[in-house]
Amino acid sequence: MDPRMSDDTNHTAPERGADAVAAALRGGPAALDVDGAIRRATGRAHAEGLVDVSYARVDSPLGPLVAAATPQGLVRLAYEDWGGGVDAVVEHLAVRISPRILERRTEFDPLRRELDEYFEGRRRDFDVPVDWALTTGFTRRVLEATAAIPFGEVSTYRDVAAAAGSERATRAAGNALGSNPIPIVVPCHRVLRSGGGLGGYTGGVEKKERLLTIEGVLPTQLG
Repeated sequence: MDPRMSDDTNHTAPERGADAVAAALRGGPAALDVDGAIRRATGRAHAEGLVDVSYARVDSPLGPLVAAATPQGLVRLAYEDWGGGVDAVVEHLAVRISPRILERRTEFDPLRRELDEYFEGRRRDFDVPVDWALTTGFTRRVLEATAAIPFGEVSTYRDVAAAAGSERATRAAGNALGSNPIPIVVPCHRVLRSGGGLGGYTGGVEKKERLLTIEGVLPTQLG
């Protein structure tokens, strides 16, 4: 069953908006405002605490992204072409966090603005709050160390492993970075191989090159 349509997600809130839709239908085409009714039902669901996770599609120069947030902050930012699309991201969030999920595009306007500024070279740090709910243990410590790497600088797998408490666990650090649920904002692209190679990247190495070029780490975009 699609998490977005399950009885445990947003079923109650749309029911509350159903009367508005029915009334509009009775009033004829001129009175029909389905989009408005949906927006009102969505807003009411959020206001009444019926939604645990919001999501939306966000455009970027690297391709479309799927963003998701809890009341605590941004919990997921997935490259749509690598994350299996919106449905796969929503299903994963339903299992890991909560099935009470609803699309709400306007909630991500601050993230859209910050991403635009970043890709235009006008922003060095992101201010949107982050929710680490999809990470635990060593993985979380690696990603927290990664989040502290400044704009325009890089680190290595060994260094972030050491910062997470286990210098020799470079392979595990690489796996943690590969599972980063919030790329770009949590800048795993700033972690390179100890020998100077770029290493891997969940969204594809070409995206890593693009991000490092924006930050001035690479003088020109490779390949």
